[in-house]
Amino acid sequence: MANFLFSNVDTVELAKKYKTPLYVVSEDIILERFNEIKKDFIEKHENTMAVYASKAFLTKEMARIVKREGLGMDVVSGGELYTAIKVDFPMEKIVFHGNNKTLDEIEMAVKYNVGRIVVDNFYELELLDKMASKYKKKVNILFRITPGVNSHTHKYIRTGQVDSKFGVPLNENIIYEAILKAINSNYIELKGFHFHIGSQLQESETHVKSIKVLTSLMKEIKDELGFITKELNTGGGYGIHYNGNESRKPLSYFTDAMMEELEKECRKYNLERPRVVIEPGRWVVGEAGITLYTIGSIKNIPNVRTYVGIDGGMPDNPRPSLYDAQYEALIANKVDEEITDIVTIAGKCCESGDILIWDLKTPHIEAGDILAVLSTGAYNYSMASNYNRIPRPAVVMISKGNDRLIVKRETYDDILRNEI
Repeated sequence: MANFLFSNVDTVELAKKYKTPLYVVSEDIILERFNEIKKDFIEKHENTMAVYASKAFLTKEMARIVKREGLGMDVVSGGELYTAIKVDFPMEKIVFHGNNKTLDEIEMAVKYNVGRIVVDNFYELELLDKMASKYKKKVNILFRITPGVNSHTHKYIRTGQVDSKFGVPLNENIIYEAILKAINSNYIELKGFHFHIGSQLQESETHVKSIKVLTSLMKEIKDELGFITKELNTGGGYGIHYNGNESRKPLSYFTDAMMEELEKECRKYNLERPRVVIEPGRWVVGEAGITLYTIGSIKNIPNVRTYVGIDGGMPDNPRPSLYDAQYEALIANKVDEEITDIVTIAGKCCESGDILIWDLKTPHIEAGDILAVLSTGAYNYSMASNYNRIPRPAVVMISKGNDRLIVKRETYDDILRNEI
């Protein structure tokens, strides 16, 4: 009877060694993605940079890997920035996002000399100017722009449309005022612009449309305000395979199309092509992670369905409840057995909506079997909670056939440690 091997490691043995639920992350796959970024973007196109979007998955060990590989990192909170600080990540390679950064977060970013702060609104610009003045530091910023492009993805992960909580609208009165405020400040250095149009995107069309919008803006503000755009951050959002026909396209599918359009538009407008930054996150780690569970209760409702209970669910993977996300999975200790059943994988939370997978085709299942859910490397550990007072799982990283613990399993005492 064969067991499921993930990155050449026996997942059933991992479940025995570390218990379940268990996040498993392959450093081998992560390094494959980083090498593709270097080869097909950084080395292929001059004056470029790639930063890892850490909100997808961030631990101290992941930050160390990004640092070692020489890429930058995108953070969206004080906690993510603090993680980078604790591993001595080069601050000049940090890009700090967020639509409502707190005063404490802004102070941390200024104090630690973060490389780029992506400014979302006038309120933040004013706070940043005051904080930079306090520390007598020049702060490099980009303005986040909403290019007015609708992406084809779940409405909760679209970000580039006109009606968005993110970014400065492309209204002439608003954007011109923002640019003038920045360039007239003694403590702010406006480098250029940023856009991000959504996540889990399968086509490059909306990225290309956004490039057209931004180059038009670059031309306008050069003519009207004399401002030359030195940097354009194009975000990320490149999709991966979760199930069905969804696919992880090569990075070059997105980046080549964007760079070709940018070069063409810059020639048309007689603009110098700015430095281009990309921010892949899910594309790097999504398929590099799986989650292992132990099967418990099996409840057959005749002529309706069979519910199979696992020892995790919504707290370690809220995406099915949030986005109706769909996953592929298999029985790790029965990968060579005949598929005979259709079951629904139910989480252990006291919630009717805690269903991980509907109608999964499996061999005959028994209590104690190990379920492996695929493509859980992004937005699972990072979104995990203690709902129902369930401790968060451990995280194991595997590399070249070896495994190492990078996050300990939480205990009940960990859940209570801040309570009075």
